[in-house]
Amino acid sequence: MAQVTLGRTNIKTNIIGFGALPIQRVSQEYAGLLLNKAYDTGVTFFDTARSYSDSEAKIGLALSHIRDNIFIATKTPARNGAELRADLETSLSLLKTDYVDIYQFHNPAVVPRPGDGTGLYEAALKAKEEGKIRHIGITNHRLKIAEEAVLSGLYDTLQFPFSYLASETEIKLVKLCQERNVGFIAMKALAGGLITSAAAAYAYLAEYDNVLPIWGVQRESELDEFISFMATPPELSAEITKIINTDRALLSDNFCRACAYCMPCPVDIQINNCARMSQLIRRSPSAFWVSEDGQKMMNLIEQCTNCNKCTKKCPYGLNIPLLLKQNLDDYKNIISGVTVI
Repeated sequence: MAQVTLGRTNIKTNIIGFGALPIQRVSQEYAGLLLNKAYDTGVTFFDTARSYSDSEAKIGLALSHIRDNIFIATKTPARNGAELRADLETSLSLLKTDYVDIYQFHNPAVVPRPGDGTGLYEAALKAKEEGKIRHIGITNHRLKIAEEAVLSGLYDTLQFPFSYLASETEIKLVKLCQERNVGFIAMKALAGGLITSAAAAYAYLAEYDNVLPIWGVQRESELDEFISFMATPPELSAEITKIINTDRALLSDNFCRACAYCMPCPVDIQINNCARMSQLIRRSPSAFWVSEDGQKMMNLIEQCTNCNKCTKKCPYGLNIPLLLKQNLDDYKNIISGVTVI
């Protein structure tokens, strides 16, 4: 079974990390089935967030009896030290634990630092001294922020989008983490659902021995496929390499990382959500996305003037007006018969 060590944390776990964002969409009973089956078959790393509605509670109810046998990472969107302390206490209560293995700042617009006036890093450090968190991490969708965090020396782990649709710049970030002994947790290993070959995704990421992918799971069939990789891990065969190369040619221009460098939009389109709606509506709770407000948000795409200010600011070179239109067309097809989950 392939193992990865998360940098200087010395957390060693197998390469099948459990991404618990999608379990918001299922019942407590079904989430418990998934979580326990994952653990029973060798999964030991579970990633969640304070912002993922009831995800933490579902993990707490399902896995508290084997707490010391697993690693739990969660996140806070807190903007100051007081909010962080409140979030952490809530997370600990819901997770039914007295410590979190990795506590991550959730996609901040700037890198929290000691003395920056927010009190965020100081609050995290105090919680670490109290034994409530063991390692301080950060998640982000912005290359510059991610690189700054790694170079700061303040963070034990970085969570960042990484898949075989990655650019050379993102690959350099993975290597920088290895050089700086910072654990790299790969979110969006399936590019938010754009990648449909889990075997190809696994085989590619397994080439990076410092990367821990967290695979978003909401169906038992998905979990079973990942579990099967433990016994027979996919390798970069000629067939899988062909899948990767084909997907890169077809999909690289469609993967919005939600970094928000394109914002603000002159006509107030929420680009960072709208340009990835096809992913959001299928992988996160859909109630808001299909609500009246959600539909208004998406229909605003029709006001796009093709000014291309967003495209010029996109660090990934995406044709954002085209991507917005594609997502709106897909959204309209879904909305006509969607089941709210």
